[in-house]
Amino acid sequence: MRLVHTLWRFTPLLLLALAWEAISRFGLVSEYALPPFSDVVMAFSRLTDEGLWAHTAQSLYRGATGFACAVVVGVLAGVLMAWYRPVHILINPLLRSLYPMPKSALIPLTIMWIGLGDTSKITLIFIGCLLPVVLSAFNAARGVDQVLIWSARSMGAKEREVLWEVVVPAAMPEILSGIRIALALAFILLVSGELIIANNGIGYLIDLLGEGGDYAGMFAGVATISAVGFFADRGYVALTRRILAWRE
Repeated sequence: MRLVHTLWRFTPLLLLALAWEAISRFGLVSEYALPPFSDVVMAFSRLTDEGLWAHTAQSLYRGATGFACAVVVGVLAGVLMAWYRPVHILINPLLRSLYPMPKSALIPLTIMWIGLGDTSKITLIFIGCLLPVVLSAFNAARGVDQVLIWSARSMGAKEREVLWEVVVPAAMPEILSGIRIALALAFILLVSGELIIANNGIGYLIDLLGEGGDYAGMFAGVATISAVGFFADRGYVALTRRILAWRE
């Protein structure tokens, strides 16, 4: 019964693949715009022998580095903004100026300031992921029930203990939600940056295949990074449940 349930969950994907193949094979859409699904599968098999995983690993290194730095700095900055007014006064104007800016507009600036190496892509991802983490941490810490804070203080807890042992755990669900948004942004900015300023990585490979007319390979590259993003999100959701298990 469990096997049937598992197979049933994959039925929509199977139907999508069949529809994709039929639409392309019967000429309803040009093969340049939508290569047959079977061609994409064969292109994926070919690319695995031509450096696909090396490009993917390079992309994951950039994405993970920028994302991890944004999480550490963002959570710390957001919580401190909510707890210490001078920190809020110092950081808030910068956040207000960066928030409405399209993050892709930072690509030429990172090239000009940092160059074409990995640091420019990591910086782009860091800045793009930083804002949702800071804002979620700030709003979560500021919205903690005051009764919890008063209770901790009445029992003699120091301000630092109240912050890290009461406020941060209570704010954790909203903080983790903001980090999940940042994770999705990391993949978007990663591919965007590599399409323009890279000589390796999955975004670079997608652009290279597209310019060379290998559209099936290009779709295989897109499918690869999409699958990596999907499993990263599922893994993060599982980790979040484990972290928040104490609240149940």
